[in-house]
Amino acid sequence: MSYMPLTDSMFLMAESREHPMHVGGLQLFTPPEGAGPDYVRSVVDTMRSHTAVSSKFGRRPADPVGILGTTWWSEVDSIDLEYHVRHSALPEPGRIRELFQQVSLWHEALLDRHRPMWEVHVVEGLEDGRFAVYYKVHHSLVDGVSALRYMTLALSPDPDDREGLVVWQPGLGRRRKVTPAEEAPKGLLPFNPLSTAKQIGGLTGEVLGMLPASLKVARTSIQDHDYKAPFQAPHTIFNVPIGGARRFVAQSYSLDRIDAVRQKAGATVNDIVLAMCGGALRAYLDELNALPDRSLTAMVPVSLRKEGAESSSNAVGAVIATLATDLTDPVARVTTIQDSVRAARRVMGELSPLQVLALSAANIAGLAPGMLPGYPSGARPPFNLVISNVPGPREAMYWNGAHLDGVYPASIPWEGQAANITICTNNRNLEFGITACRTSVPHVQRLVHHLEDALTELEKAFT
Repeated sequence: MSYMPLTDSMFLMAESREHPMHVGGLQLFTPPEGAGPDYVRSVVDTMRSHTAVSSKFGRRPADPVGILGTTWWSEVDSIDLEYHVRHSALPEPGRIRELFQQVSLWHEALLDRHRPMWEVHVVEGLEDGRFAVYYKVHHSLVDGVSALRYMTLALSPDPDDREGLVVWQPGLGRRRKVTPAEEAPKGLLPFNPLSTAKQIGGLTGEVLGMLPASLKVARTSIQDHDYKAPFQAPHTIFNVPIGGARRFVAQSYSLDRIDAVRQKAGATVNDIVLAMCGGALRAYLDELNALPDRSLTAMVPVSLRKEGAESSSNAVGAVIATLATDLTDPVARVTTIQDSVRAARRVMGELSPLQVLALSAANIAGLAPGMLPGYPSGARPPFNLVISNVPGPREAMYWNGAHLDGVYPASIPWEGQAANITICTNNRNLEFGITACRTSVPHVQRLVHHLEDALTELEKAFT
């Protein structure tokens, strides 16, 4: 057996039927030229042929039904790959809509704690001839950023590579070079709050209790109307208790389109992504007659790197930013978001690195009260939703000759945070994955259409 850190155990303790604690990812592939009707079956057979399993993917909680926390991992003697690697086919007509419906069902189901807590679903039957692979893995094993990294490590930039590596393979990280997070597109910041929470969990009480940082932030929140502090968000349909059913939708958007808007607006990619989300959320809530007068806010990444300094994947903090959903003008929305992000950067620029971590911890800690029994559902939310970015492949990638067309992250809705938007880079695309509580967030697929409308609106506004 091996020791399980508290930062891993907390995701097991927090899990319930209403709160599955696994992350996932959906990959879309085009089979190689000349692939026959049995190609997808061969994909499954290739995956199952890799019977050697790394220690991370070959362990389970030593006490699967413990409710007071688990402190040990138990290594399993053998892996049933027919259980972990599953082969499915979509019902006709095999549209992307049917694929998302199936992924939604898989993503809401709890993982079996008596086995290593991961699954792979290989899906054929899409009407355009492509196939899909959906991964899910418990957050106690790997966080969202690491999960996507494992998925990327199994890919190859060579279309003739037929090695067919798999995420659970021992030594995978030594056999494939993955593009580091700091090489993300200019202005798009790699950040995932639950991944960051594991790092922050190791901070001492001395760091988290720094009084000077708290006083600086409190003073700024009063004096600077652009700065958004936790618990200034309006109540929305996203900020309610959630059930266990999930809805997952996704869409790709050209990075070239977003970058063209960025250049004309004098903004960052992150600013334009937030403006897209703000415009889409405004239209979505307006359709439901649920748009509040005050702007929604989101917990988002912000760069802490000073002008001229070398890039660093660690120079990212978790802040609260406005989404300017109270504004109809897309140009004004971009400007307001920029002002909000700059205000957050000014605050963090006055703090020490340890104080920055403390402030990020305080923002992320806003997720915690909703997990406490009896927490009032009508309480003002710390923010309305999380919008995060995870680094993906920066060039065309293949698996066993099949071209990777899309990679879409599926994240974890939280109590009082019924929707999550996670963005992943893939070659020259930004891939948006939206995961939501099926009951609390109706017709979530409409958000995908509104994101496209918001980008088109920005393109017209900055021509």
